[in-house]
Amino acid sequence: NRAKRVLVNKNIFIIGIITCVLYFIAVAGFLVFKTEVALTIWELLTVLSAPVVMIVLYKQQSILNVTNLGRTLTNAFMACTFSLTAIAHFVNIAVTRPLINQGVNVPTYFQIGYWPSVEMAVDYVAWGFFCGLAFLSLAKFAKNKLHTNIIITTYICAILCQIGFWGAMFINENLWYLAPWGYGLGFMILCIQALKISNSKN
Repeated sequence: NRAKRVLVNKNIFIIGIITCVLYFIAVAGFLVFKTEVALTIWELLTVLSAPVVMIVLYKQQSILNVTNLGRTLTNAFMACTFSLTAIAHFVNIAVTRPLINQGVNVPTYFQIGYWPSVEMAVDYVAWGFFCGLAFLSLAKFAKNKLHTNIIITTYICAILCQIGFWGAMFINENLWYLAPWGYGLGFMILCIQALKISNSKN
C-alpha cells in the first residue's frame, strides 16, 4: 500500500510538471500565432490547471503535515480559484468570443485581454488572490519543518501571487505578471521538490 501511495504521489507531481510545461507552451503558442485555436487551448489549459494545482497542494499537505485548519483553508481557497477561473474562461469561450465573431460590439470591460475588465478581474481574483491564499495557508500551517525548501518556495509563490493581484488592482496592471511566476514557475518547482522527496522514499 505504501509503495502504491508513493507511486500515485509521484505521478501526480509529474502531471503537475507536465501541466506547467504545456501551459507555458500554450501561452507561447498564442503569442506567436495569435489564432482563435491557440487562444482556446490557452484558456482551457488555464481552467484545467486549477484542479491540478489543487490536487498537488492536497498531496503537499501530507508531506508538510499541515494542520486541519491549514488543510481546510488551502482546499477552500483552491476551490475558489477553480470556480472563478472556470466561470471567467468558459464565459469568454462560450459567450464573449462568439458574440465578437458575429460582429457584436462587446465592450472591452467584458473581454479577457483588456484591463479594466470584469472577466480579467475575476481571473485575477482566482489566480492572484485565492491561489495566493492557498499557497500561504499551506506554508503557514505546515508542522513538518524538515522540508524547509518546500515551505520557502510555497511562501514565495504566495507572495508573488498576492503582489501580482494587489499590484494590478491598485498600482499598475503590468505587476500582474509577477503572479504567473508564482502559480506557474513556482508551482513547477514545488512539484519537482515534492517529486525528489517521493523518490527518496523508494
